[in-house]
Amino acid sequence: MTFIRPSISDETSSERMGGKDGWSLKYQRRLFLTDAFVVSVTMVLAHAVRFGWDPIAPVVGTSAPTYWLVSLAIALLWILQLGWTRSREARILGHGPQEFQRVVNASWLTFAIIAIVGFLTQWQISRGYLLFAIPLGTAVLVLYRAAWRHWVHAQRDNGELQAQVLVVGPVRTVEQMVRRLNRARRAGLHVVGVATPPGLSLSGAETVVGVPYVGSVDNAVDQARAVGAEYILLAGSDAMSLAESRRLGWSLEDTEIGLIVAPSLVDVAGPRVQMSPVEGLPLMYVETPIFAGFKYWVKAVFDRAVAAALLIASAIPMAIIGLVVKFSSPGPVLFRQQRIGQNMHPFLMLKFRSMHADAEQRLEDLIDANDGDGALFKMRDDPRVTGPGRFLRRFSLDELPQLINVLKGDMSMVGPRPPLPREIAEWDERVGRRQLVKPGITGLWQVSGRSDLPWDQAVLLDLYYTENWSLGGDVVILLRTFLAVFARRGAY
Repeated sequence: MTFIRPSISDETSSERMGGKDGWSLKYQRRLFLTDAFVVSVTMVLAHAVRFGWDPIAPVVGTSAPTYWLVSLAIALLWILQLGWTRSREARILGHGPQEFQRVVNASWLTFAIIAIVGFLTQWQISRGYLLFAIPLGTAVLVLYRAAWRHWVHAQRDNGELQAQVLVVGPVRTVEQMVRRLNRARRAGLHVVGVATPPGLSLSGAETVVGVPYVGSVDNAVDQARAVGAEYILLAGSDAMSLAESRRLGWSLEDTEIGLIVAPSLVDVAGPRVQMSPVEGLPLMYVETPIFAGFKYWVKAVFDRAVAAALLIASAIPMAIIGLVVKFSSPGPVLFRQQRIGQNMHPFLMLKFRSMHADAEQRLEDLIDANDGDGALFKMRDDPRVTGPGRFLRRFSLDELPQLINVLKGDMSMVGPRPPLPREIAEWDERVGRRQLVKPGITGLWQVSGRSDLPWDQAVLLDLYYTENWSLGGDVVILLRTFLAVFARRGAY
């Protein structure tokens, strides 16, 4: 059977991910240089802060080396750990928390090894020196990685840094997968062809959802190579028997073509999922989401602690903003609006007023100019916004009073967007599940595009967060929020 390689859309790059000329190796080299730079500077600063610029300050202990040798050893070990923990692995770059988690793991493994060496040799390595270097270096590494991720997102939005994939599965499942990946370019998977399981064929079909159809999977390797695929994505794996799936995996050995399996159960990840091999079967155990208990108590304590610290730190800027709002246009300094919180309980959300006092009364006149979709009203050039209000919105400064809502327990630092009562009337039961947790000042919706996101995609992000949140994930979202605010993407 002869396969013809289809032309790839000009909107998406055909550059391969793997290989010596692939984009992943180039990007990993950049990450390595960044990691080496951050770790080196961190160790130099730690030495200078603790011992001044004396390069031969000795470690206390028998046959102990000087601190410049210790700094060099820690830097080399740290850089190697960032590689050993696979923090630069291409498949985790650009999405999910795994990259950041592996960076943190590499840092603490480095700390643990140094502590063990110090214990075994009886070298008394300064704790102040280590407690300055490791946390500071970890924080800067995470921030650098977040900045790189922002660059990756920008590249993927332009169709770059994609892995070419052949999607295999039943027609309806394939159609849904292709549409989903086409909407989510930041996933980094560009569909270059589709195929159906053995025994299923679409007679006379040349494309599926605009993607070339290569037929039933009877020679997976040749079909993948014909369309330039680096991965075969098995969508809805229940459409293929265990023997067929096993043979597919065997056929990809020594071909440099990878296999991705997308189970029928979607939008479930993180701590709820555990993989366990049973009789050769990779079974995925999915815990039922629980919306109360100890981890929610921890989240509440974390929220209030962060909100209190941010309120203290921003007290003077908030006072200045309040004066600007007060004297820039008639009306109150704070805008109070009823929103719907956890379990559909209403509350008054606080914001600095960024619109003229009659904004609510003028809303009906602007409905036809809505730039949003679904239940949201969004307008890029809203005439109701004041001059200072436009600046406040650009940098999300109008939302600072919501820290008070967090202290009161109405909101969380991270969570789904707090909806208006009129929006709920247009929801179905599925969307209502986002109210099982407290709404947040920030969330996946904000760090993923904010007002630029279509309604359906924003809902999917909120639902995903609701059922899969973790405290570590909240910390990552908070860090990403600072980048999103400074980038001003989707803020209007």
